[in-house]
Amino acid sequence: MSILSIKELPIAGKKVFIRVDFNVPLKDSKVTDSTRIDAALPTIRFALEKGAKVILASHLGRPKGKPDPKYSMEPVGAVLAEKLGMDIILADAPVGDGPFKLANELKDGQVLLLENLRWHPGEEGNDESFSKALASMADVYVNDAFGTAHRAHASTAGMIPHVEEAGAGFLMEKEVKFFEKLLSAPEKPFVAILGGAKVSDKVGVIKNLMNLVDKILIGGAMANTFLAAQGHHLGNSKIEEDKLNLCRELIDGAKARNIELILPVDLKYANSLDATETTTVAVIKGVPSDQMALDIGPESAKIFAKALSDAQTIFWNGPMGVFENPVLAEGTMAVAKAVADNKGITVIGGGDSVAAINKAGLSDKISHISTGGGASLEMMEGISLPGLVALAR
Repeated sequence: MSILSIKELPIAGKKVFIRVDFNVPLKDSKVTDSTRIDAALPTIRFALEKGAKVILASHLGRPKGKPDPKYSMEPVGAVLAEKLGMDIILADAPVGDGPFKLANELKDGQVLLLENLRWHPGEEGNDESFSKALASMADVYVNDAFGTAHRAHASTAGMIPHVEEAGAGFLMEKEVKFFEKLLSAPEKPFVAILGGAKVSDKVGVIKNLMNLVDKILIGGAMANTFLAAQGHHLGNSKIEEDKLNLCRELIDGAKARNIELILPVDLKYANSLDATETTTVAVIKGVPSDQMALDIGPESAKIFAKALSDAQTIFWNGPMGVFENPVLAEGTMAVAKAVADNKGITVIGGGDSVAAINKAGLSDKISHISTGGGASLEMMEGISLPGLVALAR
């Protein structure tokens, strides 16, 4: 897929609309984690250095298509101003007379931050009139929001046909580069680690990975369904009963392709997610009927680490247990360390896996940490992302 880089676009003196992902966590109208803002800074700074008039746009939370002060971009603008060391002009709406006037009055090297795109129903509805309204503010469009690339929204796809030039920012370029490497020419052995709650969320990913990987390690609650499909007793654990046959098919499919599909051999169980102590049991012995498997056990962690030790490429999405609880975090932390210790290409696919690697303090040892959980999974599933398709020449 051929996509122009912001470096190739004529942005000097132009109004440049940059779709960023500033969907950051807030508490008491304060940004509690600026990771997504930080990720967009290289693209924003480049545009400013080139003398562009920068218009930034993002969604924030779920305001359901109407103005909601709880999801205002104002706190984001304050953090951005501090990081860039300059004033940020904040519009009071995503489109309308006010934002249009501010956009037209922008001077070279200034930044306008539009109000939350999802304050307007046309954003998620990919409404053509809303798309045209956004596009009318700019000469050049840049998408640097990989986390929303799997959504065909007005700001990610709909407005692109209505601008003179379009391309990708540095963050988007980096994301695409790493995932295309995994999908087209991964260094072998290639090992995938999948965790999280549901098999149903990862079926397409598992099937596509079977064309690429040498090993698949499965943990988290989704491992319970695989283990139950093999006839093991999981007590009161979370299991997708309607996916048992599918799990058997996936196990057989992996075997037919000589792919190692590695499941836990021991589990940590407790009677609630906020337990203060756990018990470890071998999978073959089963989990007591009134207990839930909530983490992989120490022997499984060793097996997983060994399977990762000679990998040249690793993709990880999903924790091994309820890692938010310290007594249920050991399996996820062990996998995080094994991934961080690997000397090959390591990619973490967004979501809870990112939180886990940050909690372990090992993020600086990972080749690439994706900013898009849903987008990274869909890309690994082999699905064409609307936000990338729209940029393609």
